[in-house]
Amino acid sequence: MICGRCGRRLPVVYTGQGARRPVYRCDRPNLLLGLPRCLGFGGSRIDAAIAAELLRVVAPLAVGRRCRPSACITRARPSGRRIAELELQQATCEASLAERRYAACDPDNHLIAAQLEKSWETALQRVAACRARLDAGPTPDPTASPPDFTALAEDLSAAWKAPGTSMRTRQRLVRALITDIVADVDEATREVVLVIHWKGGQHSELRVRKPRTGEHGCKTSEDALAVVRSMAARWSEQDIAASLNRMGMRTGQGKSWTAHRVASVRRVNGIHAYRSAEKGGEWLSISEAASTLGVTNHVIRRLIKDGLLAAEQVVPGAPYQIRSSGLQDERVLAALKRKAAPHRSQCQTKLPIFPET
Repeated sequence: MICGRCGRRLPVVYTGQGARRPVYRCDRPNLLLGLPRCLGFGGSRIDAAIAAELLRVVAPLAVGRRCRPSACITRARPSGRRIAELELQQATCEASLAERRYAACDPDNHLIAAQLEKSWETALQRVAACRARLDAGPTPDPTASPPDFTALAEDLSAAWKAPGTSMRTRQRLVRALITDIVADVDEATREVVLVIHWKGGQHSELRVRKPRTGEHGCKTSEDALAVVRSMAARWSEQDIAASLNRMGMRTGQGKSWTAHRVASVRRVNGIHAYRSAEKGGEWLSISEAASTLGVTNHVIRRLIKDGLLAAEQVVPGAPYQIRSSGLQDERVLAALKRKAAPHRSQCQTKLPIFPET
């Protein structure tokens, strides 16, 4: 990475909690000459944009060349058999030569005769091995389909993002394809302008938008915001936090919800707060309905589950809302009157344990 204003290499500094956020900053003129800094920008978006551009440029090459391995395999089959045939021919010639040498040797010279006989046996063993290798070799099948390499380009992105791929491997791939990158900042459009110099002399320009002040990646999901908006008019921040936790939703930083965090999200997004005066007694919670009828919360939940008491939920998982007029429903009152001690009848066929005396 090269600064587009002074031509110096852009050093990388790490900031944030744990010094894990990379930042490209050209501050050499400031340190050496007391001049203002040339430019500076975060490195996370830049690295992701360069990686996406790298995959976009390399993918067409992989698609265009995916048939080459298949063609190489097809051509290698007959050439491999031809090599085996030549090896067998050479081994046969050497065995024939060794036989003639042994036949021309003087039988009385036992030392030389033994050496020539051993060489002849070695040559015959090589002939047998070459013939076995040629017979065991695969024969080309004209009807067999070549292997499919169509997914080679799609696998390139998966290999780049694989957990087992180290950062060193990605750096080596980038340096093998890119000579250097000239970076500059367009203050008018608030964009980082990157001119990538590829190996071979090709250039390409890439523009990456700089984040606004206060913008970060730890953003509350839209599903959680929708739940907060739908529940804020009727429920308190404690109830909203409990509902979000029951739904398994997390904050932008991956934490559980509390009343304070719900209030913070509500203020940032301009969501009106809960006010008890707005309820007006029309809607009741399970606890308030139980207190009105003089029963427990379990009884109210049983009435709701049996369909006798009408209740609503803003979203699935939110607390139930019960209209105060629904407590005077005849079915609800009849169900509450039926609640009594169980009736036990004396069975006439059973004998008492202790007889009457």
